[in-house]
Amino acid sequence: MHPDNPQPRTISQIADSVRADALIAYPTDSCYALGCRLGSRDGIDRIRTIRRLDDRHHFTLVCQDFAQLGQFVRIDNDVFRAIKASTPGSYTFILPATREVPRMLQHPKKKTVGVRIPDHVVTQALLAELGEPLLSSTLLLPDEDEPMTQGWEIKDRLDHVLDAVVDSGECGTEPTTVIDFSGGEAEIVRRGAGDTTRFE
Repeated sequence: MHPDNPQPRTISQIADSVRADALIAYPTDSCYALGCRLGSRDGIDRIRTIRRLDDRHHFTLVCQDFAQLGQFVRIDNDVFRAIKASTPGSYTFILPATREVPRMLQHPKKKTVGVRIPDHVVTQALLAELGEPLLSSTLLLPDEDEPMTQGWEIKDRLDHVLDAVVDSGECGTEPTTVIDFSGGEAEIVRRGAGDTTRFE
């Protein structure tokens, strides 16, 4: 996939496969991620298996823009301004989920979900074609400290559990910075690719 001018036909094929319940690995502005359709129970189970996650793990809804993000989380004015100033970018925000978010994606006790708007041409093209968020999780394998950065390496190691790898060249190794706003105040959960200064 061309990193700056992704081929529309290929983007369309990837979107069709996601709609048909495919699990893909795709590049973002921080590192590669696993992604599937929003309501795909099979996709969620496969992500949990690949990464060995428990039910307290926050999945992330990767959204095209702020309008889409607003359908899935509740945001007050102060939080709105802070998030708006940081997107698109390498941040994941944990916020109270709306009824649009399937229960299986919400944190079981807090009823929260992670959301982000990536600053990546290929991801944005795919999200525009899909018309809905990608349910995602960082592609970080158990017992490994850094995510894989090459599409061919991901295909080589995970071809048996993925339906497709979207390769647009190398992307970063640093996952997103995670900010939890579910309590009203910004709490830095993970320091990553996004600058945390404005949240401290």
